[in-house]
Amino acid sequence: MTSAIRHVTIDCSDAYAVAVFWSEVLGLPVHEDCKPGDEEALIEGAGLLFVTVPETKTIKNRVHFDLEPQDRTREEEVERLLALGATLVSDMRRPDGTGWALLADPEGNEFCVERSAAERAATAAG
Repeated sequence: MTSAIRHVTIDCSDAYAVAVFWSEVLGLPVHEDCKPGDEEALIEGAGLLFVTVPETKTIKNRVHFDLEPQDRTREEEVERLLALGATLVSDMRRPDGTGWALLADPEGNEFCVERSAAERAATAAG
């Protein structure tokens, strides 16, 4: 027998607020039983569980998400995420279109935005 990952748990100071941010990023709903002020909040279909803890984030994440836009370019997705409340931490995008943008969610958890599959295919074909 083996194990399966049931959830990826992310510690934060406001579980519901961070879950709402990631819900909007991923286009997936926060579980219907989750409410503002809850100690835990789950994003349905993603296996992401946000848990309120007393400590604040103090160092770089040991695990992070690499996002791939599905229906827009990397640049459009970065702009959308900034409008949702993300911040740009480091711009690793290169003039040839490769690279990524390192962003942080409203609580400072880092994540990357890479090129879409269509952008990668266009570069490979060119």
